[in-house]
Amino acid sequence: MTKGIEWEHYRTFLAVLTEGSLSGAARRLGIAQPTVGRHVSALEAAFGQALFTRTQAGLVPTETAEALRGYAESMHHMAAALEREALSQGEGIRGSVRISASEVIAVEVLPAALARLRREHPLLAIELVPTNRVQDLLQREADIAIRMTPPQQDALVARRIGTIEVGLFARDDYLAACGAPATLDELPNYTLIGFDTETPFVRSAQVRLPFWHRDAFALRCDSDVAHLAMIRAGFGIGACQSAIAARDARLQRVLPDAFSFPLETWVTMHGDLRGSRRCMVVFDALVACMQAHIDSE
Repeated sequence: MTKGIEWEHYRTFLAVLTEGSLSGAARRLGIAQPTVGRHVSALEAAFGQALFTRTQAGLVPTETAEALRGYAESMHHMAAALEREALSQGEGIRGSVRISASEVIAVEVLPAALARLRREHPLLAIELVPTNRVQDLLQREADIAIRMTPPQQDALVARRIGTIEVGLFARDDYLAACGAPATLDELPNYTLIGFDTETPFVRSAQVRLPFWHRDAFALRCDSDVAHLAMIRAGFGIGACQSAIAARDARLQRVLPDAFSFPLETWVTMHGDLRGSRRCMVVFDALVACMQAHIDSE
């Protein structure tokens, strides 16, 4: 750190970056707006340059501020991890564990396992981050992550669970009204549910389905949970995990022999957490939960 600058100033800087205003940062941090202004001014004086440009729309970060964003975020994640570790000290399994998982896994697969964990360990708190973004475990954005890609960093502890199958599904009444497609070439004639923004999954699917692109979708949304809700509502045909679709008798597989997309599944955490009892308890529970999910297909 620059000499004389306290961590609180960097914390305030990150809050202003996130909120886009002094007042928003003050509300987020629970401090007075003039204090936020003083922290920003102290940083600007220490660095010898402006960090924000004041406009009618709010505070716009300068190029310098954007260059510092990643460092401030890393400091925030490390401070949060330090707090989680400090609060976990004591007898028994206690403290917080931060879990990152895709939206669908977080909403459709994990709740029962997490509820059981809480009953078994009432001093354990779970911070669940439903996101399709791969969070950085090395920077401690999360303690444990359920990922659909193999880990790349040697510092991570990883357990391969298996493969989750994704297929195309629609509700029975939609297929009764429209008829089921007989070939992949017929799919563009149907109501398709897909992404608004191209993702690695979409690009991979396009190898098998060249027309599986934004313009082909009658409903475009970047939320997997919303896709699942629309399939369940009978809106049209969309991609869904086979194990989740199997829970609803009204969801029917479309073109099972022509389209199947495998998602290799891993439970990962930072290697430094192997000595943490609370993290290992959660890690083992997530492994068991995901294994049962895959075995249910």
